[in-house]
Amino acid sequence: MLGCGGGGVGLRYRLTLATGLVECLCFAGVVFGWASLVFVLKTDGYFTDLCVNRTTGPNSTVETDCSGQDEQFSLVFTVTSFMNNFLTLPNGFIFDRFGTMATRLLGICLYTTGTLMVAFSSSALSMLLFPALSFIAVGGILFLITNIQVGNLFGSHRSTIITLYNGAFDSSSAIFLIIKVMYEGGVSLRSSFLILSVCSVIHLLRTFFLMPNTHIPYPLPEGFTYGVSPGKSNSYNVEEIEKTRETGMTSEGEGLAETDDMPLQPDDGQQSEDSGKVASFRSCVQSWFFLWHLVWLSVMQLRHYLFIGTLNPMLNRLADNDSALVSQYTNAFAFTQLCGVLCAPWNGLIMDRHKGKPLAPGETDKEADLRSSSLSLFLTSLQCLLFSICASSPLLPLQYLTFILQVLNRSFLYGGNAAFISMAFPGVHFGKLYGLVMSLSAVVSLLQYPCFALVKGALGGAPFYVNIALTLLTLLAFIHPINIFYHCRKLTNQREDMAGGAAITLAEAKINPIFHQYVLLDSCQ
Repeated sequence: MLGCGGGGVGLRYRLTLATGLVECLCFAGVVFGWASLVFVLKTDGYFTDLCVNRTTGPNSTVETDCSGQDEQFSLVFTVTSFMNNFLTLPNGFIFDRFGTMATRLLGICLYTTGTLMVAFSSSALSMLLFPALSFIAVGGILFLITNIQVGNLFGSHRSTIITLYNGAFDSSSAIFLIIKVMYEGGVSLRSSFLILSVCSVIHLLRTFFLMPNTHIPYPLPEGFTYGVSPGKSNSYNVEEIEKTRETGMTSEGEGLAETDDMPLQPDDGQQSEDSGKVASFRSCVQSWFFLWHLVWLSVMQLRHYLFIGTLNPMLNRLADNDSALVSQYTNAFAFTQLCGVLCAPWNGLIMDRHKGKPLAPGETDKEADLRSSSLSLFLTSLQCLLFSICASSPLLPLQYLTFILQVLNRSFLYGGNAAFISMAFPGVHFGKLYGLVMSLSAVVSLLQYPCFALVKGALGGAPFYVNIALTLLTLLAFIHPINIFYHCRKLTNQREDMAGGAAITLAEAKINPIFHQYVLLDSCQ
C-alpha cells in the first residue's frame, strides 16, 4: 500500500516517492526534448557554417541549403542517445557494486558539468554540444536508475511506480519546450541552463536525506529505514539480506521471508527452484527471455530515436519551410510529451492487475507477474506499429496523432522495460541487466544516423522507403510477448497435467490399494 509503514518511516517513503517523481519529471530525460532545443540552437546560429548558398533555376535564384547543419544536429542527437543507453551498462555495475549514493553523486557531477557546458557554449563553440548533451543524458539516466528502486517501498504497487517514474522521465523532455518558450520571451539560453545547474543542490539533498546508501531490497524488510536521521543509522546490509533469502533463513532476528525471486525454469535466467540458488548473471544474459526482450526494446527504440532526431527536418519538409508552422508543430510535440507521466501508470496498472487476487493452484508470484506482463508487452508492440505507420505518412495534420501515439508508446516502452527486468530476473542483477539491455540497444540505435544520411543522400530527402523498412522491422517486437504467453500457458498445462495425474493416482488408490502399492514399488525401482 502507498501508505505502508508507520510514523516517520511512512512519511519518508512518501517524500522519497514524491521528490523522486519531481526529479525524473524535471531533469532525468530532458535531452529527448531535442526538437525544441534544436529550434533555439538554429536561431542562435549553431553550425551555421555548414549552410551553403546554391544557385538554382533559370533565374539564378540563390537558396540556402542547410542540410549539412541538419545532419550535424542529427549526429549530436545520435551520439547523445547512444551515450545515454550504452553507458547504462557500466553505470548498472556501479549501482550494483557501490550503491545508490555513489551512483547519484556521479550522476550529479555529469549532469551539472553538461548544463554548464551548454550555458557557456556559443555558435563559435558548437562542438561543445557533443560532450555537453552526452553528460546531461548520462547524468539523467543515473537519476532514473537510482529512482526505479523506490517502487520496492510499495510492494503491491511496485510495477505502477516503476512505470510512473519512466513516464516522468519521458515527460521531462518538455523542459526544453519551456526553455524554447522562455527564449522566445527574451530569456537567453545561457540563463536557462545556469538555472538547471543550480538545481543540482536539490539532487544532493535527496541523495543524503531521502535515498539509501546502498539499495532498497525487495521484498522490503519490516521497519526498513535509510537516509540521514537524528539518532538513527541505517544498519541494513542489502547484500546479506539477499544471501539470507537465497537460503530461506533469517538473520539477526529480522524474520525475513524467503524471496519470491524464484524461477519458472532455469532456462529463463531466474533461479532454480530445485537448487534454491540465484541464477548467475551469465545465465540470465543467455536466456531466451533476455534475448527476445533485447530485440523488443531495440527495434522500437530505433524507431523512436530516428523520429525524434529527424523531427525538425521532417516538419520543415512537410511545412514547406514555414518557420511559424514548424514552431507550432514543435510546440505541439513538446506539449504531448508532458502526457508521458499520465500514460505510463496505465502500463503499471496492467502489470499489477493480478495483485491482491488469489493465485491459481500451484502458481507462483513470479509466474503471475510474467503472465500479466505479456499483455503489456503486446500492447506496447501494437502501439509502436501504429505510431510507425502514422509517422510514415506525408500528411502534416496527421502528425498530431503521431505525436500522441509516440508519447503513449514511449511511456509504455521504457516503463515496461524496467518493470519486466525487475520481475523476470533476480533483483541482485537488476542494475547490470538493465544496463546491458540498454547498452546493447544503444548499439542498434546507431543505425539512425546512416538512415538519416541515406534519406538525405540517395533518397533525395524522401524518407518513404526507410519508414516502410522500419515499420516492417517493428513486427519483430511481437515475438517477445508471444513467447512469454506460450511459456506461461505451457506452465499452466503442466500444472493441470500434474494435478490430473495426482487425482487419478488417488482414485486408483481408493479403488485398489494393492494396485497402488504395486505402482509405488515399481516407481521406486
